[in-house]
Amino acid sequence: ILCSERFVGDEAFAVLLGDTITMNKLPCTRQLMDAYESYKGPIIAVEKVERAKIPSYGIIKGEREGGVYMIEDLVEKPSIDEAPSNLGIIGRYVLTPEVFECIKQVKPGVGGEIQLTDALRILKDEQSMYAYEFRGRRYDIGTKLDWLKSSIEVALANEEIGRKLRKYLEKLLKT
Repeated sequence: ILCSERFVGDEAFAVLLGDTITMNKLPCTRQLMDAYESYKGPIIAVEKVERAKIPSYGIIKGEREGGVYMIEDLVEKPSIDEAPSNLGIIGRYVLTPEVFECIKQVKPGVGGEIQLTDALRILKDEQSMYAYEFRGRRYDIGTKLDWLKSSIEVALANEEIGRKLRKYLEKLLKT
């Protein structure tokens, strides 16, 4: 993200992490852009995650205000008992350029990496930051199995190939 600083200038910008696919007639990024226009602050897409999956996500703490949450805190991959909620960050953001200075302040965290969540913890103390509960279907493609499941599910829903794929899978399962 820091590599994009020279291209962003003074504009808000979208970040889409590659281990997530979102599906809806109104794309997730459009939903975030619309919310950004209303609230004029950094906004993060979140969804409610299963309790067992909490340690795999950045988790927010916030109070619901209208259609969004006002973020009070963010924690990268907390234990289930330390998580402030079950609202997981899903890898879609509309951020403001102020985040770049915050990223520069962050030391390696979980996994020995510079975590965007840690930079956002700094940013939320400098300006109001929001979380938007994404409306639609999200596919986590961070593992081979999840990538395969999402590919099959999306393909089955496709008008052009869905029926043919379903017949193939049924035949495959009978053997």
